[in-house]
Amino acid sequence: MNKTIHKEWEIVRFDGNTPFLEDEVIATESPLTVMLNGQEFATIVCSTTDLEDLLVGFLASEGVIRFYNDITSLSIDEALGFAHVELKKPLTIVQNDSSKRFIGSCCGKSRQFYFQSDVKTAKTVRSRLEITVDQCYSLMDQLQEKSIQFKETGGVHNAALGSVDEIVTMRTDIGRHNALDKIYGDILKNQRPLKDKVIIFSGRISSEVLLKVSKIGIGILLSKSAPTDLGLKLADDLGITTVGFVRNNKMNVYTHQERIIEANPYHNISTVGD
Repeated sequence: MNKTIHKEWEIVRFDGNTPFLEDEVIATESPLTVMLNGQEFATIVCSTTDLEDLLVGFLASEGVIRFYNDITSLSIDEALGFAHVELKKPLTIVQNDSSKRFIGSCCGKSRQFYFQSDVKTAKTVRSRLEITVDQCYSLMDQLQEKSIQFKETGGVHNAALGSVDEIVTMRTDIGRHNALDKIYGDILKNQRPLKDKVIIFSGRISSEVLLKVSKIGIGILLSKSAPTDLGLKLADDLGITTVGFVRNNKMNVYTHQERIIEANPYHNISTVGD
């Protein structure tokens, strides 16, 4: 990254009842309004790094584009907070004042938006890739080691694309959905092959996150955090292996365990008390 996504903020920190003045490193966020063919489409609250990747991945995730070359021009005015995108084809999505899109840095306001395009963009993943338990641990360790902005602020999410052995590329944002869109954008721009790839992720495995992984087309998702029940139901239906709480040489495999070599459900799995 060629820029930071944090600022210093003077705080009063308490040690017991004793106050101290300190400078705290805080993650930054900014609104970015997306204009498609001159029409306002969405406002994304995001970290201001890798914005082109974010836009490309976001538009692909929402079914507006399928390929990077569906875009004829893309310009970003960071000072004013606008991105102008021209497409080869006319924009066919109809909007009115009651359906203006606002994509927050968390998940609360975004659920209605994600569900509108999932039918045509979510897809069943039929990957035959396998990964060992030790490789899962190693990939999460690599993500943690590279998470410089998180170590500084504690306020960002990280998403990475990797082979079973190493991280290929990584993106950071205050929003976990944005971090995945940045990865998706990088994939489309660089035409990265996905047959041998996994997603390594810092955030909760929610339904929206799972659907984004489905749209990217990757069959293994590793996260250091927890899943939701709807996320797991979608993962089971869409053929995605979900692994959560990957930390300290422990992890939980929730769906499609067949891709985790040492977690084959028919071989040597112990139950509590065995």
